[in-house]
Amino acid sequence: MPRQALEMVGEGEALVACSDKSMKIGVTMWDLETGQKLVHIPTCASPPFGLICLRNRFLVASQINKHGSVGDGAIVVWAFNKPQQPLLNYTVEAVGPLSCTNDGIYLVGGALSGNAYLWDVTSGKLLKNWSAHNKSLNCMLFSEDNSLLITGSDDGMICVWSMISLLDVEETGSSPYPLHRLSAHMSSITGLLTTPNSYFSILVSSSLDGTCKVWDFISGKLMQTQIYHLAITSIALHQGERLLFYGTKNGTIIVNKLDAGLEEGPSVVTVGQTLELKGHDGAITALTSSQVCLISASEDGTICIWDIISLGIIRRFSLQKGKVTNLVVVPRSSVLSASNHRRVSNQYAISPLNKYPELLNSFRGTTTLLSLCRLYQENQTCIDLRSTGLLRQKVSASQKADMPMAMTIQMKAETNVQSRAWATNMAKHIMVINKQLQSQLLDLIHRRLFSSNNINSRETSRKKPKIESCKGRGKSETLA
Repeated sequence: MPRQALEMVGEGEALVACSDKSMKIGVTMWDLETGQKLVHIPTCASPPFGLICLRNRFLVASQINKHGSVGDGAIVVWAFNKPQQPLLNYTVEAVGPLSCTNDGIYLVGGALSGNAYLWDVTSGKLLKNWSAHNKSLNCMLFSEDNSLLITGSDDGMICVWSMISLLDVEETGSSPYPLHRLSAHMSSITGLLTTPNSYFSILVSSSLDGTCKVWDFISGKLMQTQIYHLAITSIALHQGERLLFYGTKNGTIIVNKLDAGLEEGPSVVTVGQTLELKGHDGAITALTSSQVCLISASEDGTICIWDIISLGIIRRFSLQKGKVTNLVVVPRSSVLSASNHRRVSNQYAISPLNKYPELLNSFRGTTTLLSLCRLYQENQTCIDLRSTGLLRQKVSASQKADMPMAMTIQMKAETNVQSRAWATNMAKHIMVINKQLQSQLLDLIHRRLFSSNNINSRETSRKKPKIESCKGRGKSETLA
């Protein structure tokens, strides 16, 4: 490959990788442009999807002390550019996959038991823990606008959760109900991804059953099923080229074009001969993409950097032992020394994560529903989700002492209920609008196709009689 093309690969980016087998392997970080090893963090072993980057300032990893155990686990946080000890947070049970909102405010973790945990990172409060699936949680991610959480499990089920219901502090004692339960897969979910900046709310899921499915996660409708002859172990999407990459159990990577969203109903595609990338000796365990390249990892301990245009291997990294379970691409500037790094506002900081949720009557403070901020930037609303029961207790206790204060608190309780009702109705309204827009777009496409077909058929029917009439006149003139 030309030197100029090689220098473009990973320009300004660094690759973070870790394994789950041995704590001695730890986390390794390379410069994607030069291949130089930048950082090595020992004593870290994370399961698949258990390593994320938070606000490009913190590296967060889940730790399972004993592989396959359901006992106590931990979530470790390392700060870039700060020579300090990592923040160790113990959890009630072993947590595997992690995900966070785009703004870095909320962190969610999935347990081997099927339970899910939601934290406010800035305060450290455990806002919600609930039974999300019947079996182990394998992967999870937030929608682009942070309004929905999508979880995939070992039971083949995919659930879509509303963040408004998860952030409802008054409902802490009850388990939330998902908006959708997507149950078309027959085996473990191995990957989830969404397609931001598209006209459709598309979710792509992969499974060990050898299928990849394309969903509309707002309506819960299955749009397309792609059937392969191999178990799919991981997936990745390159936004610029609209290419989907599927990692398989035999070590090959299948390349396919993302083409879904215009079908009238669910379609089934049996994939025959496909473009395959071969560079690993073991099953593909992780896939991700950077600006101009695809990155793959395998059970053989190798990591390959692929050019997104030529689909050839540019560079290869290797861990000492064990399989690579996580690949994360971060800005290279994040790992520079503090003296060379631009000063970042101190308004954002991570607090120690609570192991247990706070009691309902001891919860104080407000929770901002950030999921609607992008849609309603001009009317951002800070919604107080404090328990109305607690406010009513304050009212009854202060009625004898100070009636004006009681009236003020009562009005605040009523405002709280109205705000929560407004947020719930607004979320439903947004989903309805989204469905209507998609329906109108599809109807418009169908009408244009129908009208063009009618025009073609009319032109054909008009031309045909003229030809016949000419032929008729020719015959009559001959007879005459």
